[in-house]
Amino acid sequence: MCSKSNQNSRMRHSQPKPKAAAWAVLIGILFIAANMRAPLTSVGPLIGLIREHMHISSTLAGMITTLPLLAFAIFSPFVPRLGRKLGIERIILASVLFLTIGIVLRSLSGITTLYLGTAILGLSIAVCNVLLPSLIKREFPERIGLMTGMYSISMNLFGAAASGISVPLAIGMGLGWQGALGVWGVLSFVSILCWLPHLKRHTGGVAVVQGQVSGRQVNLWRSPLAWQVTMFMGLQSMVFYVIIAWLPEILQEQGISADRSGLLLSVMQLALLPFTFIVPVMAGRMRNQRLLVTFTFGLLLFGTLGLLYGSSALIIVWMIIIGIGGGFAFGLAMMFFGLRTENAHQAAELSGMAQSVGYLLAAIGPTMFGYLHDMTGGWTLPLWILVGASVLLFIFGLGAGRDRYVNSGKQTNLEMD
Repeated sequence: MCSKSNQNSRMRHSQPKPKAAAWAVLIGILFIAANMRAPLTSVGPLIGLIREHMHISSTLAGMITTLPLLAFAIFSPFVPRLGRKLGIERIILASVLFLTIGIVLRSLSGITTLYLGTAILGLSIAVCNVLLPSLIKREFPERIGLMTGMYSISMNLFGAAASGISVPLAIGMGLGWQGALGVWGVLSFVSILCWLPHLKRHTGGVAVVQGQVSGRQVNLWRSPLAWQVTMFMGLQSMVFYVIIAWLPEILQEQGISADRSGLLLSVMQLALLPFTFIVPVMAGRMRNQRLLVTFTFGLLLFGTLGLLYGSSALIIVWMIIIGIGGGFAFGLAMMFFGLRTENAHQAAELSGMAQSVGYLLAAIGPTMFGYLHDMTGGWTLPLWILVGASVLLFIFGLGAGRDRYVNSGKQTNLEMD
């Protein structure tokens, strides 16, 4: 990486990380990332079983998916402060411990433990959502794109796998919905073991986090660039969760069977996987990311219009295009936290702000989408809302993709070889 003088001056103050230590940190990050979607995506295919077993309404069953998103929105702004007070390593370890507790509670037979466990795991994942981009910026300042891509693909790969194996675990292996959800506690427990050594490396947690702070402190909620990053994050989250929630219904109304619509949803998720790795690497090598934002807009627009007016014979093509667009959008959103900030502290603050607003939109989006369908009796208007969201994503993305820092109008000077 070729960086300019202001970045080089900061790099000279930090000692190079030994290869063994760098690998240990990377492995820990990948295991933590693997827990950030699997406990959530494993629920959707099992909603019918849970509703039947617990004798709850569809509305209450839907809250199992919505509750973690609300937890993300409410708790994310407070996570950077916890990181500064307790140290990033300590708060991440605590979050994975509570994640394991939440998974176990959710898997017990009881309506109270179902929702209590879901809330706890939502709060726990919110911590990792906010702090991992900050940790990557602190530990790998010269390879933000590569490391962001690696943790993104770990998160999305395990998330896609969880969607695919939930029903086979519950029915095929006879574990029931409790066992199919509880099995992810094994992964979170292994992640605890992988993360424990990092507490010894950073015993002075508060000092380490606060020591990364350099430059002028700002209120990000008053920064136009921070709001552009936030809206980009929010809109891409809303688009993703709307598609995850309603795509099978949209396809079934077009005459596609339930089995095939579920398969096409899996194809869409698999299509985004490689691009959650490729796009961050590309973004880290570019002076600005406006070209990638333009590609994102074009893919999402073309795929959505294909759903609206394209041939049903090409439905798998529209799914792949939307998936690639989603991969572009997610990869860029994760990269903006590091590229638009000067240090790990600012990255955590921006991540907390963007994910708070972002997951609030993600929680509201599917409900609004369903309401519009009920009001109009079809999917045309809701899908045009997605077209509008893609346009807004493009507008805010052009601002977020500028070569600037959130604390001022100055350039980031992050051009790569």
